[in-house]
Amino acid sequence: MTNKREHVRQELLADPRLVEAIVDAVHEQVPAYTALDGSRFPEVRAIAAWATDRLLDHWATDGSIGPADLRRFRGIAAARAADGRPLQAVLRAYRVAAAVLADEVAARAPRLSAEDAFALAQLLLTAMDTISEEMTTAYAATSERLSGDRDRSLQLLLDDLIAGRHASLGALGARAARLGVQLPERYSLLVAEPADATALDGAASDISLTTSTALLSALGGGGARGTSLATTHGSRAVLLVPAVSVDSVPEILRRHAWRGCVISGESLDRVAVAHRLAAGALDTAPPHAHHPDRVLTDADAHVLALLAGHPVVSPDQIGRIVLGPLVDDARRHLLEALTAYIDTGSANAAARELHLHPQSVRYRLRRVRALTSRDPQDPWQRLTLDIARTIALGGRSG
Repeated sequence: MTNKREHVRQELLADPRLVEAIVDAVHEQVPAYTALDGSRFPEVRAIAAWATDRLLDHWATDGSIGPADLRRFRGIAAARAADGRPLQAVLRAYRVAAAVLADEVAARAPRLSAEDAFALAQLLLTAMDTISEEMTTAYAATSERLSGDRDRSLQLLLDDLIAGRHASLGALGARAARLGVQLPERYSLLVAEPADATALDGAASDISLTTSTALLSALGGGGARGTSLATTHGSRAVLLVPAVSVDSVPEILRRHAWRGCVISGESLDRVAVAHRLAAGALDTAPPHAHHPDRVLTDADAHVLALLAGHPVVSPDQIGRIVLGPLVDDARRHLLEALTAYIDTGSANAAARELHLHPQSVRYRLRRVRALTSRDPQDPWQRLTLDIARTIALGGRSG
């Protein structure tokens, strides 16, 4: 170790701008990283910080990349193969990072000798060669394993989708194409669980994939292999299928003695959001929200997320999701009828308040039910409508 190298190493590691400069350069110069979802950048930043620390340590001590470092790089390559990020892009990102690191060291050149500069250049060249070889091998092995076990690979694909582990829609499409599938642009995500929680004891709380695939087949996924995915998440089945009519789901779940939540309003790159919504709905929905003749939907999930204090969208969006076309000015009379009914508790009382015949109010309430798929007479659905109309009317008054 040279005192000058160690001093420069400590100075660089203490400067948070070094890692940010690396991440910014990778983001700007490598297209696959430019398209990354923002949620992935903490991981990129963490890897950049770790790799920078290891390389500077080896430089300061005249060391070299060892077995522990190589295991980490192989693990990173395997993860990139699983999430579909191209290997060429990953290796280019490392080259860009190495160039930024060299520039930052060069900026402190007056304190370093030619021998120090040569040592850094030699380390970076050797490291890039070794890293490229190790990562290429690990990436190829992971890709081969994923392609070789197609059923497991499809399950892993959905696992990664619901965890938010995907680089971009382009990378996601490329990964699906390697597996011979085409993901639906419009989809429904169903999260389902046994209606009787006591059916699962603590020692066997995880359901089998067989149960998920049985539900998938019942929903019509079996006839469209490659466009539907199934996995398990603890005691729940998670199914991604082309957009289905919510009306068809309750009967299927009832036959299996299950209950669930269907999310259909999120884009494909937000499957993780859809899963979080559905799982949160099942976690927090009161017993009377579940009914054999219906399934929880986007509207229920968003209201429950709002009540739990962690809404996914703004309150006014929740109002529109629940009320649908009732927020249009042309249907203001229906929203007024709903409001009067909720406030007074009966169609007759609402009619007196609105100066209408009770039959007119009942007709309007039937229109509300048809347009929102929410029954104002049902306690849970009336609550969701009450919350939504409060939001909608509050926004109008403001």
